Amino acid sequence: MKAQTVSVRESAGRILCCTIFRQGGRKLLAKGHILSEDDIRLLETEGLGEVWVTDLEDGEVGEDQAVAQVATETGCGCLEIRLAPGGRANLFATEDCCVLVDEELLRQINCTASIVIATSPNFSHARQEQRIATVKSAPFAVAQPQLEAVINILRERGPILQARPIRSAAVAVLYTDPLNGERARQLFEPVVGQRLGRFGVAPSYALAPVEEEDSVARALEHLLRARPTGILVASTSAPAGPDDVVGRAMTRIGCHLERFLAPVEPGNLFLLAYKNEVPIMSAPGCFRSTKPNILDLVLPPMLARYRISGWEVAGLGHGGLLG
Repeated sequence: MKAQTVSVRESAGRILCCTIFRQGGRKLLAKGHILSEDDIRLLETEGLGEVWVTDLEDGEVGEDQAVAQVATETGCGCLEIRLAPGGRANLFATEDCCVLVDEELLRQINCTASIVIATSPNFSHARQEQRIATVKSAPFAVAQPQLEAVINILRERGPILQARPIRSAAVAVLYTDPLNGERARQLFEPVVGQRLGRFGVAPSYALAPVEEEDSVARALEHLLRARPTGILVASTSAPAGPDDVVGRAMTRIGCHLERFLAPVEPGNLFLLAYKNEVPIMSAPGCFRSTKPNILDLVLPPMLARYRISGWEVAGLGHGGLLG
């Protein structure tokens, strides 16, 4: 690019290098704007004789075109792309969703010289019309080889971001207590309802057995027959892991124990299991308080029917200190 000052009458088709303001401070034309014949007449009306502009050279792509191309490859799912001034393309959720981010790929793209991408955190919940990512270019233009390198990486490795919709989520809750399951229901039901309500969901099924292996196993099997999106186990006791009553009941009905212990505070004693594709989550103590804990991190992907791996739970340690 080569910046220069030219007569307003000769500026059509060129890129404005700096924002132009009216007297009084109101913006007239933004930096990066491509000047048209209408703009020239407007500038002359405002009394301007010269403007600072630049022209694209061979092998360069304008900032708007560059970010539009990268944004198309950046995300998938329930989202739409909207161009914004200053060489930006914003990605907005078109419905309530969970945002899934390939953090390694995002870092690789952000090491390039001409394009950077900012996203919402991985596993975060986004509401309809919420911005979930922004693609920004270097001012005015991007070198064609650099743009092609970014796009080739994205096409080879897949999109950085997925907006995975939350639709018709059916959450089952198992309340359990060593003496009286109904006691657990009375203690936890208001908090469970409030936490799920943050994501626009209400409990669909609930049982309250005594915390004894046979009873918990039968209750889990009964809830699984309803084919829920996921099952939450709210226990008044503090399980010691897979060998406690809840863990043994999961094993008894053929669950795969995916992960015990999460690098999240509060919520260390998190137990994640799967019966076929249905996740079962136990998080002792986390159902007592509405304050942020492990459940707020794992509920969005669960509600979006994303299978969380033990490796991904382990990755929650960066930012896992919640309170």
